[in-house]
Amino acid sequence: MATVLLIGTLDTKGPETAYLRDQIQALGGETLVLDSGILGEPNGITADIDRRAVAQAAGSDLETLRQAGTRGKAVEEMLKGVRKLALELAANSKIHGVVSLGGAEGAVLAAAAMKVLPMGFPKLIVSPIASGQRRFGPLVGTRDTLVMHSIVDILGLNPISCAVYDNAAAAIYGMAQRYAERQPQRRARRAIAATMLGNTTKPLLRMRPHFEAQGYDFVIFHANGVGGIAMEELMLVGYFDGVLDYTLSEVAGAVAGGYHNGGKTRLDALAQAALPAVVVLGCLDFVVFGARHEVPEAYQGRPTYYHNPEFTLVRLTHAEQLEAAHFLTEKLNRARGAVTVIAPLGGGSVMDIEGGAFWQPETNQAVRDVLKNGLKRGIRYLELAGHINEDSFADAVQAEAFTLFGEFYA
Repeated sequence: MATVLLIGTLDTKGPETAYLRDQIQALGGETLVLDSGILGEPNGITADIDRRAVAQAAGSDLETLRQAGTRGKAVEEMLKGVRKLALELAANSKIHGVVSLGGAEGAVLAAAAMKVLPMGFPKLIVSPIASGQRRFGPLVGTRDTLVMHSIVDILGLNPISCAVYDNAAAAIYGMAQRYAERQPQRRARRAIAATMLGNTTKPLLRMRPHFEAQGYDFVIFHANGVGGIAMEELMLVGYFDGVLDYTLSEVAGAVAGGYHNGGKTRLDALAQAALPAVVVLGCLDFVVFGARHEVPEAYQGRPTYYHNPEFTLVRLTHAEQLEAAHFLTEKLNRARGAVTVIAPLGGGSVMDIEGGAFWQPETNQAVRDVLKNGLKRGIRYLELAGHINEDSFADAVQAEAFTLFGEFYA
Protein backbone atom coordinates (compact mmCIF):
# COMPACT_ATOMS: atom_id res chain seq x y z
CA MET A 1 0.00 0.00 0.00
CA ALA A 2 1.27 3.45 -0.90
CA THR A 3 2.07 6.03 1.76
CA VAL A 4 1.91 9.74 0.91
CA LEU A 5 3.80 12.42 2.82
CA LEU A 6 1.81 15.64 3.25
CA ILE A 7 3.92 18.72 3.96
CA GLY A 8 2.07 21.75 5.31
CA THR A 9 2.24 24.76 7.55
CA LEU A 10 -0.45 23.45 9.86
CA ASP A 11 -0.96 26.69 11.77
CA THR A 12 -2.42 28.31 8.64
CA LYS A 13 -3.30 25.31 6.44
CA GLY A 14 -4.42 22.76 9.05
CA PRO A 15 -8.05 22.10 8.02
CA GLU A 16 -7.15 22.03 4.35
CA THR A 17 -4.31 19.57 4.91
CA ALA A 18 -6.60 17.42 7.06
CA TYR A 19 -9.15 17.36 4.23
CA LEU A 20 -6.51 16.30 1.71
CA ARG A 21 -5.23 13.63 4.12
CA ASP A 22 -8.73 12.23 4.57
CA GLN A 23 -9.33 12.11 0.82
CA ILE A 24 -6.12 10.15 0.26
CA GLN A 25 -7.04 7.73 3.02
CA ALA A 26 -10.54 7.31 1.57
CA LEU A 27 -8.91 6.19 -1.69
CA GLY A 28 -7.01 3.49 0.22
CA GLY A 29 -3.72 5.25 0.84
CA GLU A 30 -1.77 5.72 4.03
CA THR A 31 -0.47 9.11 5.05
CA LEU A 32 2.21 10.87 7.06
CA VAL A 33 1.68 14.54 7.88
CA LEU A 34 4.73 16.76 8.40
CA ASP A 35 4.26 20.19 9.97
CA SER A 36 6.58 22.76 8.40
CA GLY A 37 5.05 25.72 10.24
CA ILE A 38 7.07 27.94 12.53
CA LEU A 39 5.00 30.50 14.42
CA GLY A 40 1.52 29.35 15.49
CA GLU A 41 0.26 25.97 16.63
CA PRO A 42 -1.42 23.31 14.44
CA ASN A 43 -5.06 24.08 13.69
CA GLY A 44 -7.48 21.17 13.49
CA ILE A 45 -4.92 18.47 12.79
CA THR A 46 -2.20 16.54 14.59
CA ALA A 47 1.05 16.04 12.73
CA ASP A 48 2.81 12.70 12.53
CA ILE A 49 6.08 14.64 12.32
CA ASP A 50 5.75 17.84 14.30
CA ARG A 51 7.53 21.13 13.69
CA ARG A 52 9.90 20.62 16.58
CA ALA A 53 11.16 17.42 14.98
CA VAL A 54 11.61 19.29 11.71
CA ALA A 55 13.61 22.05 13.40
CA GLN A 56 15.74 19.44 15.15
CA ALA A 57 16.43 17.73 11.81
CA ALA A 58 17.71 21.09 10.60
CA GLY A 59 20.18 21.17 13.49
CA SER A 60 18.25 23.82 15.39
CA ASP A 61 15.22 24.15 17.66
CA LEU A 62 11.88 25.84 17.18
CA GLU A 63 12.42 28.57 19.76
CA THR A 64 15.68 29.62 18.11
CA LEU A 65 13.99 29.76 14.70
CA ARG A 66 11.15 31.86 16.06
CA GLN A 67 13.72 34.39 17.22
CA ALA A 68 15.77 34.33 14.01
CA GLY A 69 15.10 38.01 13.34
CA THR A 70 13.39 37.62 9.98
CA ARG A 71 10.82 35.19 8.64
CA GLY A 72 13.12 34.44 5.71
CA LYS A 73 15.93 33.22 7.95
CA ALA A 74 13.57 30.96 9.89
CA VAL A 75 12.11 29.48 6.70
CA GLU A 76 15.60 28.96 5.28
CA GLU A 77 16.56 26.84 8.29
CA MET A 78 13.25 25.00 8.46
CA LEU A 79 13.46 23.87 4.87
CA LYS A 80 16.72 22.07 5.69
CA GLY A 81 14.82 19.89 8.11
CA VAL A 82 11.98 19.29 5.66
CA ARG A 83 14.49 18.26 3.00
CA LYS A 84 16.43 15.92 5.29
CA LEU A 85 13.37 14.13 6.65
CA ALA A 86 11.75 13.69 3.24
CA LEU A 87 14.96 12.24 1.82
CA GLU A 88 15.31 9.80 4.72
CA LEU A 89 11.70 8.64 4.42
CA ALA A 90 12.00 8.12 0.66
CA ALA A 91 15.37 6.37 0.93
CA ASN A 92 13.91 3.93 3.45
CA SER A 93 10.79 3.31 1.28
CA LYS A 94 8.53 4.68 4.01
CA ILE A 95 6.83 7.06 1.59
CA HIS A 96 5.92 6.66 -2.08
CA GLY A 97 4.80 10.19 -2.89
CA VAL A 98 4.70 13.71 -1.47
CA VAL A 99 2.11 16.47 -1.74
CA SER A 100 1.72 19.94 -0.32
CA LEU A 101 -0.97 22.61 -0.05
CA GLY A 102 0.66 25.98 0.43
CA GLY A 103 0.92 29.61 -0.35
CA ALA A 104 4.27 31.20 -1.09
CA GLU A 105 5.99 30.05 2.12
CA GLY A 106 4.42 26.60 2.26
CA ALA A 107 5.10 25.91 -1.41
CA VAL A 108 8.74 26.94 -1.08
CA LEU A 109 9.22 24.75 2.01
CA ALA A 110 7.71 21.73 0.28
CA ALA A 111 9.63 22.40 -2.93
CA ALA A 112 12.88 22.26 -0.95
CA ALA A 113 12.19 18.58 -0.34
CA MET A 114 10.78 17.81 -3.76
CA LYS A 115 13.77 19.29 -5.59
CA VAL A 116 16.10 16.74 -4.00
CA LEU A 117 13.88 13.67 -4.23
CA PRO A 118 14.81 11.35 -7.09
CA MET A 119 13.46 11.50 -10.60
CA GLY A 120 10.32 9.41 -10.89
CA PHE A 121 9.33 9.83 -7.25
CA PRO A 122 5.78 11.33 -7.26
CA LYS A 123 5.70 15.00 -6.25
CA LEU A 124 2.80 17.46 -6.31
CA ILE A 125 2.45 21.07 -5.13
CA VAL A 126 -0.97 22.74 -4.97
CA SER A 127 -0.64 26.50 -4.62
CA PRO A 128 -2.17 29.80 -5.74
CA ILE A 129 1.26 30.87 -6.97
CA ALA A 130 1.38 27.87 -9.36
CA SER A 131 -0.21 29.71 -12.27
CA GLY A 132 0.90 30.85 -15.67
CA GLN A 133 1.46 34.33 -14.27
CA ARG A 134 4.37 33.10 -12.16
CA ARG A 135 7.53 31.23 -13.09
CA PHE A 136 7.81 27.67 -11.87
CA GLY A 137 11.57 27.60 -11.27
CA PRO A 138 11.39 28.04 -7.48
CA LEU A 139 8.87 25.19 -7.24
CA VAL A 140 10.21 22.74 -9.80
CA GLY A 141 13.94 23.27 -10.31
CA THR A 142 15.21 20.34 -12.38
CA ARG A 143 12.83 17.75 -10.97
CA ASP A 144 9.61 16.20 -12.30
CA THR A 145 7.35 18.01 -9.83
CA LEU A 146 3.73 18.59 -10.78
CA VAL A 147 2.22 21.96 -9.91
CA MET A 148 -1.54 22.43 -9.64
CA HIS A 149 -3.11 25.87 -9.51
CA SER A 150 -5.45 26.05 -6.52
CA ILE A 151 -7.43 28.94 -8.11
CA VAL A 152 -8.49 30.16 -4.65
CA ASP A 153 -6.16 30.70 -1.72
CA ILE A 154 -5.47 27.78 0.60
CA LEU A 155 -7.86 29.06 3.25
CA GLY A 156 -11.15 27.34 3.92
CA LEU A 157 -13.10 24.48 2.41
CA ASN A 158 -15.65 25.34 -0.26
CA PRO A 159 -16.88 23.80 -3.52
CA ILE A 160 -14.00 25.31 -5.51
CA SER A 161 -11.17 24.39 -3.16
CA CYS A 162 -12.57 20.92 -2.44
CA ALA A 163 -12.82 20.15 -6.15
CA VAL A 164 -9.13 21.03 -6.53
CA TYR A 165 -8.11 19.07 -3.41
CA ASP A 166 -10.10 16.03 -4.52
CA ASN A 167 -8.21 15.99 -7.81
CA ALA A 168 -4.91 16.48 -5.98
CA ALA A 169 -5.66 13.54 -3.68
CA ALA A 170 -6.53 11.28 -6.60
CA ALA A 171 -3.47 12.38 -8.56
CA ILE A 172 -0.91 11.87 -5.81
CA TYR A 173 -2.49 8.62 -4.60
CA GLY A 174 -2.55 7.16 -8.10
CA MET A 175 1.06 8.10 -8.73
CA ALA A 176 2.21 6.88 -5.32
CA GLN A 177 0.39 3.58 -5.69
CA ARG A 178 1.97 2.97 -9.08
CA TYR A 179 5.38 3.94 -7.70
CA ALA A 180 5.00 1.48 -4.80
CA GLU A 181 3.97 -1.35 -7.13
CA ARG A 182 6.56 -1.09 -9.83
CA GLN A 183 9.91 -2.80 -9.53
CA PRO A 184 13.06 -0.67 -9.56
CA GLN A 185 13.94 -0.06 -13.17
CA ARG A 186 17.34 -1.31 -14.25
CA ARG A 187 18.89 -0.06 -17.44
CA ALA A 188 19.15 -2.84 -19.97
CA ARG A 189 21.04 -0.67 -22.46
CA ARG A 190 23.64 2.04 -22.39
CA ALA A 191 22.23 5.56 -22.45
CA ILE A 192 23.47 8.64 -24.29
CA ALA A 193 22.44 12.14 -23.23
CA ALA A 194 21.98 14.79 -25.92
CA THR A 195 20.99 18.46 -26.04
CA MET A 196 18.60 20.03 -28.52
CA LEU A 197 16.57 23.14 -29.30
CA GLY A 198 14.21 23.96 -32.13
CA ASN A 199 17.33 25.25 -33.88
CA THR A 200 18.84 21.75 -33.87
CA THR A 201 15.82 19.47 -33.90
CA LYS A 202 16.38 18.18 -37.45
CA PRO A 203 19.82 16.57 -36.91
CA LEU A 204 18.92 15.11 -33.50
CA LEU A 205 15.79 13.50 -34.93
CA ARG A 206 17.88 12.12 -37.77
CA MET A 207 20.43 10.58 -35.41
CA ARG A 208 18.13 9.16 -32.76
CA PRO A 209 16.99 5.99 -34.59
CA HIS A 210 20.57 5.18 -35.52
CA PHE A 211 21.74 5.42 -31.91
CA GLU A 212 18.84 3.25 -30.81
CA ALA A 213 19.63 0.71 -33.52
CA GLN A 214 23.16 0.51 -32.11
CA GLY A 215 21.77 -0.44 -28.70
CA TYR A 216 21.72 2.97 -27.01
CA ASP A 217 18.89 4.79 -25.29
CA PHE A 218 19.08 8.28 -26.77
CA VAL A 219 17.82 10.75 -24.15
CA ILE A 220 17.33 14.31 -25.40
CA PHE A 221 17.28 17.37 -23.13
CA HIS A 222 15.92 20.76 -24.13
CA ALA A 223 18.84 23.18 -23.78
CA ASN A 224 16.68 25.91 -22.26
CA GLY A 225 18.60 26.76 -19.09
CA VAL A 226 17.13 23.82 -17.16
CA GLY A 227 17.58 20.84 -19.47
CA GLY A 228 21.36 20.93 -19.51
CA ILE A 229 21.52 21.27 -15.75
CA ALA A 230 19.16 18.33 -15.30
CA MET A 231 21.24 16.31 -17.75
CA GLU A 232 24.41 16.96 -15.78
CA GLU A 233 22.75 16.03 -12.48
CA LEU A 234 21.81 12.68 -13.99
CA MET A 235 25.32 12.27 -15.41
CA LEU A 236 26.69 12.57 -11.89
CA VAL A 237 24.46 9.79 -10.52
CA GLY A 238 25.50 7.37 -13.25
CA TYR A 239 22.49 7.49 -15.51
CA PHE A 240 24.44 8.02 -18.74
CA ASP A 241 27.33 6.36 -20.54
CA GLY A 242 28.11 9.18 -22.94
CA VAL A 243 27.15 12.72 -23.93
CA LEU A 244 26.35 14.38 -27.26
CA ASP A 245 26.24 18.06 -26.31
CA TYR A 246 25.01 19.28 -29.69
CA THR A 247 23.39 22.52 -28.51
CA LEU A 248 25.32 25.06 -26.41
CA SER A 249 22.73 27.81 -26.03
CA GLU A 250 23.06 27.48 -22.24
CA VAL A 251 26.75 28.34 -22.49
CA ALA A 252 25.89 31.45 -24.51
CA GLY A 253 23.27 32.28 -21.88
CA ALA A 254 25.76 31.83 -19.05
CA VAL A 255 27.93 34.50 -20.69
CA ALA A 256 25.38 36.93 -22.12
CA GLY A 257 22.13 36.38 -20.18
CA GLY A 258 18.63 35.61 -21.37
CA TYR A 259 16.27 32.76 -20.53
CA HIS A 260 18.57 29.89 -21.56
CA ASN A 261 21.21 30.60 -18.94
CA GLY A 262 22.87 27.35 -17.86
CA GLY A 263 24.95 29.12 -15.21
CA LYS A 264 28.65 29.08 -14.52
CA THR A 265 28.62 25.39 -13.59
CA ARG A 266 27.44 24.23 -17.02
CA LEU A 267 29.76 21.43 -18.27
CA ASP A 268 31.31 20.93 -14.83
CA ALA A 269 29.94 17.39 -14.74
CA LEU A 270 32.51 16.36 -17.34
CA ALA A 271 35.22 17.05 -14.76
CA GLN A 272 33.48 14.83 -12.22
CA ALA A 273 32.06 11.98 -14.28
CA ALA A 274 34.55 10.24 -16.56
CA LEU A 275 32.21 10.04 -19.55
CA PRO A 276 33.04 10.25 -23.25
CA ALA A 277 31.59 13.40 -24.81
CA VAL A 278 31.10 14.78 -28.29
CA VAL A 279 30.59 18.54 -28.10
CA VAL A 280 29.27 20.41 -31.14
CA LEU A 281 29.49 24.19 -31.52
CA GLY A 282 25.76 24.56 -31.95
CA CYS A 283 23.71 27.60 -30.89
CA LEU A 284 26.68 29.34 -29.31
CA ASP A 285 25.77 32.53 -31.17
CA PHE A 286 22.54 33.76 -29.54
CA VAL A 287 20.60 34.30 -26.34
CA VAL A 288 16.86 33.96 -25.86
CA PHE A 289 14.31 36.46 -24.57
CA GLY A 290 10.53 36.68 -24.68
CA ALA A 291 8.34 38.47 -27.19
CA ARG A 292 9.94 41.26 -29.21
CA HIS A 293 8.75 43.99 -26.87
CA GLU A 294 10.28 42.12 -23.91
CA VAL A 295 13.87 42.22 -25.20
CA PRO A 296 15.80 44.41 -22.70
CA GLU A 297 16.96 47.79 -23.85
CA ALA A 298 20.61 46.78 -23.44
CA TYR A 299 20.16 44.29 -26.29
CA GLN A 300 18.33 46.61 -28.66
CA GLY A 301 20.01 47.23 -32.00
CA ARG A 302 21.51 43.75 -32.26
CA PRO A 303 20.54 41.27 -34.98
CA THR A 304 17.44 39.37 -33.85
CA TYR A 305 15.43 36.41 -35.05
CA TYR A 306 11.66 36.10 -34.58
CA HIS A 307 11.49 32.49 -33.41
CA ASN A 308 7.80 32.61 -32.48
CA PRO A 309 5.42 35.08 -30.76
CA GLU A 310 6.81 34.19 -27.32
CA PHE A 311 10.56 33.97 -28.01
CA THR A 312 13.07 36.25 -29.69
CA LEU A 313 16.68 35.24 -30.38
CA VAL A 314 19.37 37.91 -30.04
CA ARG A 315 22.87 37.63 -31.54
CA LEU A 316 25.88 37.67 -29.22
CA THR A 317 28.45 40.36 -29.80
CA HIS A 318 31.90 39.41 -31.05
CA ALA A 319 33.34 39.88 -27.55
CA GLU A 320 30.59 37.81 -25.91
CA GLN A 321 31.04 34.95 -28.32
CA LEU A 322 34.78 34.89 -27.71
CA GLU A 323 34.06 34.85 -23.98
CA ALA A 324 31.75 31.89 -24.54
CA ALA A 325 34.51 30.14 -26.50
CA HIS A 326 36.99 30.65 -23.64
CA PHE A 327 34.36 29.44 -21.14
CA LEU A 328 33.85 26.30 -23.20
CA THR A 329 37.57 25.68 -23.62
CA GLU A 330 38.25 26.00 -19.91
CA LYS A 331 35.45 23.58 -19.02
CA LEU A 332 36.44 20.97 -21.60
CA ASN A 333 40.08 21.06 -20.53
CA ARG A 334 38.95 19.78 -17.12
CA ALA A 335 37.09 16.78 -18.55
CA ARG A 336 38.16 13.38 -17.26
CA GLY A 337 36.76 11.36 -20.14
CA ALA A 338 37.54 11.32 -23.84
CA VAL A 339 36.27 14.41 -25.66
CA THR A 340 35.77 15.34 -29.31
CA VAL A 341 34.86 18.90 -30.27
CA ILE A 342 33.25 19.46 -33.68
CA ALA A 343 32.82 22.84 -35.39
CA PRO A 344 30.41 23.26 -38.34
CA LEU A 345 32.08 25.53 -40.89
CA GLY A 346 28.75 26.43 -42.45
CA GLY A 347 27.22 27.89 -39.29
CA GLY A 348 25.87 26.70 -35.96
CA SER A 349 22.24 27.84 -35.81
CA VAL A 350 19.25 28.46 -38.07
CA MET A 351 20.25 32.09 -38.73
CA ASP A 352 24.00 31.50 -38.51
CA ILE A 353 24.20 30.62 -42.18
CA GLU A 354 25.39 32.51 -45.22
CA GLY A 355 22.75 35.13 -45.88
CA GLY A 356 21.20 34.72 -42.42
CA ALA A 357 20.76 37.48 -39.85
CA PHE A 358 23.36 35.97 -37.50
CA TRP A 359 25.98 35.13 -40.13
CA GLN A 360 29.34 36.55 -38.99
CA PRO A 361 32.08 34.37 -40.49
CA GLU A 362 34.92 36.40 -38.92
CA THR A 363 33.46 35.88 -35.43
CA ASN A 364 32.91 32.20 -36.11
CA GLN A 365 36.51 31.84 -37.22
CA ALA A 366 37.74 33.63 -34.09
CA VAL A 367 35.71 31.24 -31.94
CA ARG A 368 37.20 28.24 -33.72
CA ASP A 369 40.69 29.67 -33.25
CA VAL A 370 40.14 29.97 -29.48
CA LEU A 371 39.19 26.31 -29.26
CA LYS A 372 41.75 25.03 -31.74
CA ASN A 373 44.58 26.78 -29.92
CA GLY A 374 43.30 26.44 -26.38
CA LEU A 375 42.10 22.86 -26.01
CA LYS A 376 44.52 20.61 -24.18
CA ARG A 377 46.38 17.81 -25.88
CA GLY A 378 44.25 14.69 -26.04
CA ILE A 379 41.00 16.48 -26.94
CA ARG A 380 40.13 15.75 -30.56
CA TYR A 381 39.13 18.89 -32.49
CA LEU A 382 37.40 18.65 -35.88
CA GLU A 383 36.20 21.26 -38.35
CA LEU A 384 33.63 19.81 -40.73
CA ALA A 385 32.08 21.28 -43.85
CA GLY A 386 28.40 22.08 -43.84
CA HIS A 387 25.80 23.73 -41.66
CA ILE A 388 24.88 22.21 -38.30
CA ASN A 389 21.47 21.15 -39.62
CA GLU A 390 22.67 19.52 -42.83
CA ASP A 391 22.31 15.77 -43.08
CA SER A 392 25.94 15.28 -44.08
CA PHE A 393 27.14 17.14 -40.99
CA ALA A 394 24.81 15.20 -38.68
CA ASP A 395 25.96 11.93 -40.20
CA ALA A 396 29.60 12.87 -39.62
CA VAL A 397 28.89 13.77 -35.98
CA GLN A 398 27.07 10.50 -35.51
CA ALA A 399 29.98 8.52 -36.96
CA GLU A 400 32.43 10.28 -34.66
CA ALA A 401 30.20 9.61 -31.65
CA PHE A 402 29.93 5.92 -32.45
CA THR A 403 33.71 5.72 -32.76
CA LEU A 404 34.41 7.63 -29.55
CA PHE A 405 31.83 5.79 -27.43
CA GLY A 406 32.89 2.44 -28.86
CA GLU A 407 36.57 3.08 -28.14
CA PHE A 408 35.85 4.33 -24.63
CA TYR A 409 34.03 1.15 -23.68
CA ALA A 410 36.10 -1.27 -25.75
